[in-house]
Amino acid sequence: MNYRAWMLFLLGLPGWAAAGPCTLLIVGDSLSSGYGLATGSSWVDRLDARLKKAAPDWRAVNASVSGDTTQNGLQRLQPALNRQQPQGVLIELGGNDALRGTPPDAIRRNLVAMIRQARAAGAWVALLEAPVLPNYGKPYADAVAKLYVDVAREEKIVRVPCFVCGVGITAGMMQADGIHPNEKAQAKMLDAVWPHIQPKLRCPASKP
Repeated sequence: MNYRAWMLFLLGLPGWAAAGPCTLLIVGDSLSSGYGLATGSSWVDRLDARLKKAAPDWRAVNASVSGDTTQNGLQRLQPALNRQQPQGVLIELGGNDALRGTPPDAIRRNLVAMIRQARAAGAWVALLEAPVLPNYGKPYADAVAKLYVDVAREEKIVRVPCFVCGVGITAGMMQADGIHPNEKAQAKMLDAVWPHIQPKLRCPASKP
């Protein structure tokens, strides 16, 4: 709420209603949960700090769980929507599905269901493309990568291209397991996401 809104609220003038900040809900896996990182250093923590400066009506709520698949996310999403009532939802899931060789059609169904649930709750949605290791061959990796493009286009939502792929090929940016980005990589991950979501950060609760 800006200064004018605050003063009108205090004076009891019409045109503004008391409202909390808008919520950006992040539903992801270990890439967003802060796996292996010091508390408060993940890209989501950095996102919340950036929101405080660049979009102060917004706050980030991290509902990410290490090891989650798209099926896990689908099971958890509706309770999180009910609890947080977000205005925006970032879905960062699918990497663990790909590690297990989950059929692309199953990943697609789960993502579409999550997107539609979030939109039915009144939130805009951004879909973060999952990194896919070459474990199951190029045709499988290509099919998984393509489904994110297709889903985003068909559902008319924001797609964020693989936000960890850049750091994954940069020396000194990965943890010892070679899968999870380290603390140095988190700022670059946020920078890869920010341009895609920044235009969506218009908080209805802060408007006259």
